[in-house]
Amino acid sequence: MKAFLRQARGVLTFGILTVNTVFWFVPLMTLAIFKLLLPIAGVRRVLTRWLMWLAENWIAVNGLVLRGSGSRGWHVDGAESLDRNGWYLVLANHQTWVDIVVLQVALNRRIPLLKFFIKQQLIWFPLLGLGFWALDMPFMKRHSPSYLARHPEKKGADLAATRKACEKFRHTPTSVINFVEGTRFSEAKREARNSPYEHLLVPRAGGIAVALSAMGEVFDAILDVTLVYAKDPPKFWDMICGDRVDVTLDVKALPIDPALVSGDYQNDREFRREVHQWLGKLWEQKDARIAEIKGRVA
Repeated sequence: MKAFLRQARGVLTFGILTVNTVFWFVPLMTLAIFKLLLPIAGVRRVLTRWLMWLAENWIAVNGLVLRGSGSRGWHVDGAESLDRNGWYLVLANHQTWVDIVVLQVALNRRIPLLKFFIKQQLIWFPLLGLGFWALDMPFMKRHSPSYLARHPEKKGADLAATRKACEKFRHTPTSVINFVEGTRFSEAKREARNSPYEHLLVPRAGGIAVALSAMGEVFDAILDVTLVYAKDPPKFWDMICGDRVDVTLDVKALPIDPALVSGDYQNDREFRREVHQWLGKLWEQKDARIAEIKGRVA
């Protein structure tokens, strides 16, 4: 009976989240279509703000549903001085798909709506794919090394797409988020990739460098966000079934180093080395911070 009630809670919570998504999806798509058809820049910027307002309401209700299900035990450190009308480049570690929900809900209305770089295939995901498109989430087409070997002309296409997306964000307060490791952390991946970190994979610098070169003078700060779960990273279904998710979000606002803004990551080898060194040092500090927080919450 206990197992049945747990699963029933998951079905009920998922149903409420789905109804909430459909409720906000209709006005979201209506405004997005108006924005697509109206070429006037000023009007489009106003519509963009309205779209973000709708998305913030959608996320806020999702957060209330999760709180009601009993699954939220989230603690945020360092977010007191953030500005919801600012521009931020958010760097975060990545362990589970629940990270996205936690980041959205915990930072909602503390900073502008988070803009994720999304795999192109997800545009076909029911409702959410079109919702991501309506909110100007950039869709990225990743190419494997074997594909690039056959099509060398595609090399750098993902970075070019990143630059194009970031240019679009210059006119409305935006938070651009990058999961720098490129994939979710696991011990198997850490060992396979010979990561020098205990709790992290080796970070990838290309997307950050391009975002900084495209918008560096616009960003107010880099937000170094560290996610630490008290237990093993949770699964989404377990969360909506009411399993308590105890997670700490440690947020540190870092100034933008002008040296990271002015270089040419693709063509300047010395600049690439400097960016990798900066990011490696940041990741060392994050690894130590994860160990410290884990020791505190254990």
